[in-house]
Amino acid sequence: MSGQVVVRHQGGRHKRFYRDIDFRRDKLGIKGKVVAFEYDPNRTTDIALVFYADGEKRYILRPEGLQIDATIMSGDTAEVQVGNALPMEKIPVGTTIHNVELTRGKGGQIVRSAGNQATILSRESEYVQVRLPSGEIRKIFGKNFATVGQLGNIGWKDEVLGKAGASRHRGIRPTVRGVAMSPRSHPHGGGEGRSSVGMKAPKTYAGRVAVGKTRHPKKSSNKFIVKRRNEK
Repeated sequence: MSGQVVVRHQGGRHKRFYRDIDFRRDKLGIKGKVVAFEYDPNRTTDIALVFYADGEKRYILRPEGLQIDATIMSGDTAEVQVGNALPMEKIPVGTTIHNVELTRGKGGQIVRSAGNQATILSRESEYVQVRLPSGEIRKIFGKNFATVGQLGNIGWKDEVLGKAGASRHRGIRPTVRGVAMSPRSHPHGGGEGRSSVGMKAPKTYAGRVAVGKTRHPKKSSNKFIVKRRNEK
C-alpha cells in the first residue's frame, strides 16, 4: 500500500466473501434442481443454489419467476423456460434473456444485474439481433448462450439506505464537488464565491476532459452495433 488515494470515494467497506457464480452454464444436458435462494453481497441480484444430477453444486443468477424445487438445464435440447440456458439461435424471437455471452465459451458478460433483461428481436444468417437494457441493438453470434428470463430483485434501486453508515458499509465514501475544492485539489477548484467550472470543458480529478464520446471510433466490435443506445 502506498498510502495514497488510488480511487476516490471508495474504501472501508464491510468484509465480504466471493461466491463463485456459474456464468458459463456449461453443464450441458444435465438436469439441476434449485434448492435455495441466497443473498450475494457482491452483486445486486440474488443467486440460486443448484444441485445437479451428477452430484455437483453450483450457484447461478436468480431470474424472476424461478421457484424452489424447479428443474433447470442448459444445452441445445433445453426447453425455453425461465432459468434454462441455451444458444440464442434456439430461443424464439421476442423472448427476454439475461447473462448473455459475447464470446462463445467465455460465459455471460452482459445483462447480469438486478432487474435487467435483453430481448431477442430477429435472426439473420448466423447472428441474432438483441436489444440490450441500454436500448442498444446489437448483433450477437447465434451459437452464444443466454439464459431465459428477466433477473430478479427488480426493486433494488428503490431501497432506502436510511443513514450515512449504510453507504460506508458498502464502501462508498463521501463525494465532494470539484468546484467546492481548492485549485490544488481539483481542476475545477478555486474562485471567489460560487464559481462555475470556468473553463472550456469540465475536467476529471486527473485533468482529463470529461465530455464527448469515450468509445474508440475504430473499436473492432463497432460493426456489430445496429443501433446505438443514444440514437433518436
